[in-house]
Amino acid sequence: QVQVVESGGGLVQPGGSLRLSCAASGNIFGIYTMGWYRQAPGKQRELVATITSGGITNYADSVKERFTISRDYAKNATYLQMNSLKSEDTAVYYCQTRVQLRRWAPIQNYWGQGTPVTVSS
Repeated sequence: QVQVVESGGGLVQPGGSLRLSCAASGNIFGIYTMGWYRQAPGKQRELVATITSGGITNYADSVKERFTISRDYAKNATYLQMNSLKSEDTAVYYCQTRVQLRRWAPIQNYWGQGTPVTVSS
């Protein structure tokens, strides 16, 4: 099967930076779009940023100019560099990968367990 593991969350002061990492492993034929989502307490999970297999990126308006998503194709990994963090960025951040297990198999979504980010002074 596929494992998706995030890391890099923690406590940071407003204006600070964090870098989240996510790696997918297992019996994988191909990985397509990878992305970051977040869920704050009492709120629905929302998209933060995605990156396609061709390197095209997409960001939520609330994080544009502050967050940068990148990808290491050799490592099946994606990263989220978060700068100028605000209290409203506090949430659990989840990595999603769209994976094909075998040639001609359907593409499926896999999620990590989440890594918490707290922005507070």
